[in-house]
Amino acid sequence: MFTGIIQAVGTVVALQPGGGDLRLRINTGKLPLDDVALGDSICTNGVCLTVIELPGDGYWADVSVETLNFTTLGKLGPGARVNLEKALTPASRLGGHIVSGHVDGVGQVVSLQEDGRSVRVTVAAPASLAKYIAHKGSICVDGTSLTVNAVHGARFELNIIPQTMAETVFGDYRSGSRVNLEVDVIARYLERLVLGDAAADPQAAVGLSLATLAENGFIPGAGHPAGTGSKV
Repeated sequence: MFTGIIQAVGTVVALQPGGGDLRLRINTGKLPLDDVALGDSICTNGVCLTVIELPGDGYWADVSVETLNFTTLGKLGPGARVNLEKALTPASRLGGHIVSGHVDGVGQVVSLQEDGRSVRVTVAAPASLAKYIAHKGSICVDGTSLTVNAVHGARFELNIIPQTMAETVFGDYRSGSRVNLEVDVIARYLERLVLGDAAADPQAAVGLSLATLAENGFIPGAGHPAGTGSKV
């Protein structure tokens, strides 16, 4: 588990393809590794990777076929910069939001525009993720916890402050850059939860419907019914 608060920017040193998957070596830069052991997790551009070797200045990790298919890691080359965050400890501050390191899809940067001292970034998400992205909600972009400032269909806007631009890979983005996206884990589980017992049925409809909302006590155009304890 992570917070989406980037601790350092690392660099891809080597990629070793083998058997359809990939072994990746990352130089961690200023990220201290004295408390990292083999088997620990490090969030790498939003992807939770397991440390399999610690050469001293970084780590090696295996990247599965599944991860290569659903993230941008397979498109990185030597010298590419990546956001890094070590896994949470019980004493860690939750400065961002709950991040699992399980990427939901790959988005694309549409535009970057100066907005005062900040930069307003517009990202196009896969259509399947649009329902999870809410105005003023949280989203994780390449491992960075961010607040959604506006939503237009499957596109959303972010306000990137100078500190974030300087301390993450956001400074490398250009129009067309592909980014790993993880939606708010609460939204993901809520969608499944409201299905109730129907979740065990492979034919059950995925997502919210008016019928599902009504079954859970929601009345369109009215407040929550008194005493129902609405679950929505």
